[in-house]
Amino acid sequence: MHILVNMSAAYWLILITVLVSFGAFSNDRILSETILSPYRVRKHNEYWRLITAGFLHADWAHLLLNMFVLFAFGPMVEAEFIVFFGPVGKILFAVMYLSSIVAAHASSYFKEQNNPNYLSLGASGATSAVVFASILFHPLQKFYFGIPGFVMGAIYLYYSSYAAKQMSDKINHEAHFYGAVYGFIFPIFLKPEIGLFCLNQVRNWF
Repeated sequence: MHILVNMSAAYWLILITVLVSFGAFSNDRILSETILSPYRVRKHNEYWRLITAGFLHADWAHLLLNMFVLFAFGPMVEAEFIVFFGPVGKILFAVMYLSSIVAAHASSYFKEQNNPNYLSLGASGATSAVVFASILFHPLQKFYFGIPGFVMGAIYLYYSSYAAKQMSDKINHEAHFYGAVYGFIFPIFLKPEIGLFCLNQVRNWF
């Protein structure tokens, strides 16, 4: 019990997401009642869908990819929240994750609220928020081919914006974009000096 109480919030989110996604894989009713349907949110006030959709996934590959990202970046970001905000940082990290699901889906909601056929699901917007929070705290961390995080972040935002306009696949690139932006802004909103901390690191790089 002591281990569970002290378990990282990131690990709790992974556990809950895996359980909910697994349940939806085998139960169409769970999927239909929790997937994001902007039309049903507006028509029937089913606002929970704006969050529950972030715990659903299309298949195991989709689930494993998002959970790998959360596993790789979540504990580190959570630790930074604790450094800057003290013990309450663990809670604030969870708040950021959950609210980023809503932020990531907001654009889809306003655009598709009159479309009864539009559905969306997945934690990609929230995991994008976690990755971009990590870039905020460590903008010089190396990503692919040794590219600094803040450069990779800019490339990611450009690609997500471009792909969203093309609408050539079934991926909700807008959710990725807005989730990423939200994850970068959320800690700064709580403590503006975090933004200066990031900026100073980038200045030193140049």
